[in-house]
Amino acid sequence: MTTVVNASASGTFLLGGDLRIHRLGYGAMRITGEGIWGEPKDPENAKRVLRRSVELGVDFIDTADSYGPEVSERLIAEALYPYPKDLVIATKGGFTRSGPNRWAPVGRPEYLRQCVEMSLRRLKVERIDLWQFHRIDPKVPVEESLGAIKEMQKQGKIRHVGLSEVTPEEIEHAKNILPIVSIQNRYNLTERSYEKTLLYCQQHKLGFIPWFPVAAGKLARPGGPLDNAAKKYHATVAQLSLAWLLHHSPVMLPIPGTTSIEHLEENIAAGAVKLSAEEWKVIEADAVVAA
Repeated sequence: MTTVVNASASGTFLLGGDLRIHRLGYGAMRITGEGIWGEPKDPENAKRVLRRSVELGVDFIDTADSYGPEVSERLIAEALYPYPKDLVIATKGGFTRSGPNRWAPVGRPEYLRQCVEMSLRRLKVERIDLWQFHRIDPKVPVEESLGAIKEMQKQGKIRHVGLSEVTPEEIEHAKNILPIVSIQNRYNLTERSYEKTLLYCQQHKLGFIPWFPVAAGKLARPGGPLDNAAKKYHATVAQLSLAWLLHHSPVMLPIPGTTSIEHLEENIAAGAVKLSAEEWKVIEADAVVAA
């Protein structure tokens, strides 16, 4: 399936009760260098991909201050500022970087305040529509971490707050401190350990942003069950993976990332892949067998 499709085909979701976005967004992690570190090999191509995503109807872009670090946020501003009126840019804070593929959580209040201030500056905005706590720091009470974010929200620098890699119990705890509107956990057709968190999000109408949304492993290998199903439905493995996520839950907000315009168009076209409930059940059963 190669026909270029607008992101509107994926449907919409009301984030935080006041931001209506298309359910298929764009994840801007990989527009940095190798290991999510430093500048990309071709910065102009990265900016072309960002602009093309907006042309294709993407109105939800996810990034983080640690991507690069700083590089992803800066490239978004260079490519898209001044932003379209309906574009929602979500960013994250709470990780430090010491090298390629190296991440360490830091939840100290003073550090998180700095994260917010610097993201505002790099993105060239006065308020971040969705700021997400990249990881809960086990060394810092979450009341202290999110207490600082609550202050920033009261100051008008943050519109909505989300969490990442959390359980329902952790969400409940956080909600005692400030409102939570979204959760970003690792999740795809072959990795569903956060099913309880997804169900919690459905019950409470929180957006669920699955990172690493494309299925991998035995299920998706060449000649594997998902590859065969993709051929049957004239789609790609990536398209079928994303389409399944959209089918699986109405609160699902996939943010596939890529540095290729061709793959970007392929990913967005997943919004138009429609299978019957019975056809999805067969694919899900194959996923269980392949796990």
